[in-house]
Amino acid sequence: MRKQIAMAGSLLVNGLRALFLVLCCLMVATLIYTISIDGLPFRMELLTPWMVATLVDFYFNVVPLAVWVSYKESSWISATLWVILLICFGSITTSGYVFMQFLKLSPQESLEDPIYHVLLHHTNKDDTKPKGKHSPVVIARILFSVLGCLMLGTLIYTLLTDGSPFRKELLTPWMTATLIDFYINVVALSVWVAYKESNWISAFFWIVLLICFGSITTCAYIVKELLQLTWQDPVYLVLLRQENRQGRKQV
Repeated sequence: MRKQIAMAGSLLVNGLRALFLVLCCLMVATLIYTISIDGLPFRMELLTPWMVATLVDFYFNVVPLAVWVSYKESSWISATLWVILLICFGSITTSGYVFMQFLKLSPQESLEDPIYHVLLHHTNKDDTKPKGKHSPVVIARILFSVLGCLMLGTLIYTLLTDGSPFRKELLTPWMTATLIDFYINVVALSVWVAYKESNWISAFFWIVLLICFGSITTCAYIVKELLQLTWQDPVYLVLLRQENRQGRKQV
């Protein structure tokens, strides 16, 4: 039995390492190819209404990834560097960073619960109750509620002013590259959602919503999870499964 668990853990870790390495290489190749056939993206004519909406959606999905990276990093210098790379290179940075976190796992961590150890910062710098007047949990609830509503407003406005996004002329080379970039980040978020959900039906439901509605779903899911925490809890508990949260609270 222990041998089977060890084999399953090893397969999971190696599978996720391979997945994020391939995704990183795919996005690098997409970026190079798009630059070679369509030039640099810093041109006003590329900013169609649906491209703007897609970029807003993309960067709202980057926010939770950037918050997680900032929590994971041991110094503000490295955290700032990684967040800048996330903003500039998107899913290349996401995939590379996640790949590196899986490489850092010890053999024991790989066997126990690899995703748990990848999500958590090892020195548990946030493993305390908030001491100030303002609760990080409440602030996070407000932040992601606002971002979700802003994205919903952006989606409705773009639909009303520019019609449906399902038009062939919108699929320019840079729009295609942006969508690939967007959905690679969605893969990373989907792995987290699948890890957190207690059954595959609910996990599948949330992942379908992520694919269809992007950062609106991301924000809604995070707010849902934050509502399960008390205002006194450390905000990093939102990363974990319910059973793991109880264990961390008792530490």
